[in-house]
Amino acid sequence: MTTASRADRLRVMTYNVKGLQLSRPDVVEVVRAAAPDVLGLQEPPRGPLGWFRTWRFARDVGMRAVVNGRGARTTALLVARGRSVTSHSAVRLPNLSGRTGRGVAVATVDGIRFVVVHLSLVRDERAAHLSDVLVHHVPTMRTVVLGDLNEPPGGPTWTSLTTVLVDVDPLGDPTFPAIEPRLRIDAILRSPDLASGNARVPSGPPAQVGSDHRPLVVDLDLLRSV
Repeated sequence: MTTASRADRLRVMTYNVKGLQLSRPDVVEVVRAAAPDVLGLQEPPRGPLGWFRTWRFARDVGMRAVVNGRGARTTALLVARGRSVTSHSAVRLPNLSGRTGRGVAVATVDGIRFVVVHLSLVRDERAAHLSDVLVHHVPTMRTVVLGDLNEPPGGPTWTSLTTVLVDVDPLGDPTFPAIEPRLRIDAILRSPDLASGNARVPSGPPAQVGSDHRPLVVDLDLLRSV
């Protein structure tokens, strides 16, 4: 758990938690062990009490839910205590496939804009949503996009993102499925003006059973310019 803010580092984590339906205690353990400053969730709890379950999860991992529910739909954004949040919003995306309603969680934390996505399984809808996100929610500087892309590297989504952003883990480990990962479909991408250290995909029993995805964690270096 994060106990104090660090001026030199901002730890970022993305995690599809499958509604906390598989093993909530293990998801809590994974997050607390990673101690992120910013946590982008995909598939947070939904339904009438989904916002409360996400709020309680944030409390249990020592964070606060700054974007939770409503337009964010299949995304949420949690921030560690002690970090400065100057703006936050939940953005509803159009339902073009007639399937899952999706949204985007956006917040500015310590001067960096974070955009949490959970892109569609349907290719055309995924492309349309990504285009909307890039045009309206991704500035050219001090930006991080994180989330479940539902597409492996080499596809059009990755190509569009890496045209303007830097993949923090281009040779990284797969993240899905959690027990024996084969696909790298979860990602963190930063604007070229930000610097980052080595990314990692947590392993071990809690990461294998907490959700059907494994998370991805990386430290942004706030003192090193690119």
